[in-house]
Amino acid sequence: MLGLALYFSKPVMKHLVHIVDAMITKGFSGTLTDLHHGSFHPNHRTTLSHFFTKSPWDEETLLRKLQQWILRRVERSSKRENQPIFVSIDDTICQKTKPSSRATHAIQGCDWHDSHTEKTSIWGHSLVWLMVHTMTQAFPFAFRLYDKTAGNSKGKLAIEMLSSLDVSRPVYVLMDSWHPSQALVEACLKKGFHVIAMLKTNRILYPKGIAIQAKPFARSIEPNDTHLVTVGEEHYRVYRYEGALNGLDHAVVLLAWKANQPMTSEHLHCVLSTDRELSDEDILRHYAQRWSIECFFRQAKDQRKLDGYRVRQVRAVKRYGILVQLAYVYSMFESNCDFSTGLDLLRTKKRHRLVEFIYHAAKQDIPMDVVKKQLHVA
Repeated sequence: MLGLALYFSKPVMKHLVHIVDAMITKGFSGTLTDLHHGSFHPNHRTTLSHFFTKSPWDEETLLRKLQQWILRRVERSSKRENQPIFVSIDDTICQKTKPSSRATHAIQGCDWHDSHTEKTSIWGHSLVWLMVHTMTQAFPFAFRLYDKTAGNSKGKLAIEMLSSLDVSRPVYVLMDSWHPSQALVEACLKKGFHVIAMLKTNRILYPKGIAIQAKPFARSIEPNDTHLVTVGEEHYRVYRYEGALNGLDHAVVLLAWKANQPMTSEHLHCVLSTDRELSDEDILRHYAQRWSIECFFRQAKDQRKLDGYRVRQVRAVKRYGILVQLAYVYSMFESNCDFSTGLDLLRTKKRHRLVEFIYHAAKQDIPMDVVKKQLHVA
């Protein structure tokens, strides 16, 4: 479907097939040993190390072809469903072991990064991801390795990735409260994309022209000033603010509380929408689609071992991430459904192929030692 054979040599294609095959194997840990054994690779394990670190194949070509296929797929789905395209931006940490000060070959690009989930600093790589999705399917589109020493912020990396998005459908960019900087919001608006993002409760609003943080402003809101909004199975009390806020002359900010919780500042949620035409329900419903990227992080780490790699060079880390992305999308393509369904289907097919291989080898009187060697159990 991607036409990769037009761009890569047969040895490169062989490696790609074996690596993706290994990544779908149950119990895959992300190591080169697992890549070698899980795919029954016929060459020595060191050829995989060379493939990630020194082989001259162009990973950008693979990523570009994959992105082109994703955009075509998402645009067709968006048009068929008569729904907008969503773009979710978030970052995740691939934790690594802090090396000794005497280590001579430490993993490149690692640093201390603040983890919002662990509430502490973690040593490893911070990856900024961009996902493209509709209401029904979500695809990992691009990622960048965040390097504190390079001077690039996560917002700049997100803007860089957004520049490669060229779609004809309406687009909503979804972010949590850590990402909607003025520069990133302006970059989205410049491309014609609307932004729906969670805001921190210390964001300055201007009700009646008076500057005030959202949190103290919310204290003046009475239950009678709100109305109930239902999103899925959740019910919210919502107050709609329209006006200026820092960095924007006119936008919508929803001040929302879950209906079963008290209207205190601890339970306050502030949701920004640059599209003033959307209803409160649509703003919250669209923002709920951001959960797709959280699911991707969990699935990619649990099932594809996005954080399990043990390669040391930055380029090898990038190549590994792109191949995780390829394997993830391939699982969805194979089942024409969601990732989990596709992964189960691929694993079942692989077990069937293994049984068929052993059966045909027995029929052809291939020596047992040869079969064991091919299956890496010798």
